[in-house]
Amino acid sequence: MSSGETGRAIAAMGTKLGPDIVAACRDLFDAEQQALAARIAPLSVDCAYGPDPRNRLDLYREGEAGGPRPVVLFVHGGGFLVGDKGGESGWANAHVGRWAATNGMVGAVMNYRLAPAHMWPSGAEDVGLAVDWLRANVAAHGGDPERIFLLGTSAGAVHVSAFLKAREDHAALVRGAALLSGLYGFTPLDERDMRYYGPQDCYDLRMPMGAVMATGLPLMVACAEFDPPRFQAEWASLLQARLGRHGHLPRAHYASGHNHYSMAMHLGTSDHRLSDELLSFFADLS
Repeated sequence: MSSGETGRAIAAMGTKLGPDIVAACRDLFDAEQQALAARIAPLSVDCAYGPDPRNRLDLYREGEAGGPRPVVLFVHGGGFLVGDKGGESGWANAHVGRWAATNGMVGAVMNYRLAPAHMWPSGAEDVGLAVDWLRANVAAHGGDPERIFLLGTSAGAVHVSAFLKAREDHAALVRGAALLSGLYGFTPLDERDMRYYGPQDCYDLRMPMGAVMATGLPLMVACAEFDPPRFQAEWASLLQARLGRHGHLPRAHYASGHNHYSMAMHLGTSDHRLSDELLSFFADLS
């Protein structure tokens, strides 16, 4: 499928969310992502970074170890309730680790505990545990523990943001964070959020808005042209809040022609726009 056909197919989906849109997006990128998966096998699978069965991550690297490489930790989406790091179950989410590997980095793709069995702040805790594990162990896999970057999408972006709030030492642990289509606390709670955060009066205190506004850690924030309006409002509000607090905007990306799912899902394909922005962001901090 040509890039024009892909763009028209995504535009036709509009800003809707749901399993049918996820499946349709996967179909668009399946051929390219299957080819990438055939090229790059996992380096290490189901590394236990914490005590829960969901506290597992996979590592990807292309070629021999060589010198220490930057590390990208990817935190998948799923609305707090679903999601998987992929691999044996399919290319989705695992493809981000492979994308990192093809660009000279070590890719780490993590699972985390899911709501409603595990509520706030389990996501932030799990990101912190994964970072701690990488700091202690990634050098043995060719990664540089002093050059770890976080990349989260949707609920994963929320968990990365909450890590900034939960760990006062975050700037000493990671070099930067890229947040794709996250929710930071600028818009009202919806019912799905309550299954992770609890009731509205808890939500206001628990969202990571203040931490994302205040942190000095370099950030890149992104949203998609066909993100639902709530996610676009969060992105625009965060940019405005950062400008007001710091006097300048964070690094930002507007993914034209993409939706909430396709933005992260197309990494590793022939559409390099987001990839180029992320790689430039990481390179500037390495």
